Amino acid sequence: MSATEPSTPPTGTSRVAVLGTGIMGAPMARNIAAAGTPVRVWNRTAAKARPLADAGCTVAATPDEAVADADIVVTMLTDGDAVESVMAGLTPPRGAVWAQTTTVGAAAAERLAGRAADLGMEFVDAPVLGTRAPAEQGALIVLAAGPAPARRRLDPVFDAIGSRTVGMERPGDASRLKLVANSWVLALSSATGEAVALAEGLGVDPRTFLDLVSGGPLDSGYLHAKAGAILGGDYTPSFTVANAYKDARLVREAGEAAGVRLDLAAASEERMRRAAESGHGDEDMAAGYYASFPER
Repeated sequence: MSATEPSTPPTGTSRVAVLGTGIMGAPMARNIAAAGTPVRVWNRTAAKARPLADAGCTVAATPDEAVADADIVVTMLTDGDAVESVMAGLTPPRGAVWAQTTTVGAAAAERLAGRAADLGMEFVDAPVLGTRAPAEQGALIVLAAGPAPARRRLDPVFDAIGSRTVGMERPGDASRLKLVANSWVLALSSATGEAVALAEGLGVDPRTFLDLVSGGPLDSGYLHAKAGAILGGDYTPSFTVANAYKDARLVREAGEAAGVRLDLAAASEERMRRAAESGHGDEDMAAGYYASFPER
């Protein structure tokens, strides 16, 4: 715990618990606190949560402590299994609203909605689109699926962490849309890594390729961002290879369940698996590039 508990919030101000303070959760918690909302945070690795005390958050020793008097619970954990594990033993206040922002896939989102009902909580399926920089800037896009009254209760949180909220009614629909968006991000990232690797393999300066497409219909800001990371050798994670591997698996599994063959998602999953297993799991997903060179 931090040395000082937050004072009683003003009337109408919600107390927020943020479970998971990694690359995404920490800046989200910081921005919620900066908006004047009392925030308690918890992370399995406590050292990742402690710096948030300087941002006005109260650091809880356990998830139970974090949610004890919360009006809103935000989860931003590794995957669906982690969310289910953490929430399994908790008893948040009945009537609290749960914003589930981890990318877990539609099936897990629906299971978690069932868990929320068992706890007497309102559930909003709310994965976010964006990586470290948009999270730090409070510029994520929030995909929020759930009853309109619950979504309205979350407006101050979503306004603090995001630049835009896309509302839907049925839990699971936001997670479905997030998988579609992630399929595109994964394809772009994998294609960038392969194009840079192929250029190098053929003795072509990759920068010549980037100049060739720059400003035309084949250009993409994401291409330049990820190619720049590769060429600069800077893999400071905005979104890790390990998480990209997880998300590619979720995309592929969703396609299989829907009877849709997703060859690119399967290929991205395999590339991210190889990169992770060769020691790049905690690096930015641009390091999927190394899957093209098994010896590296």
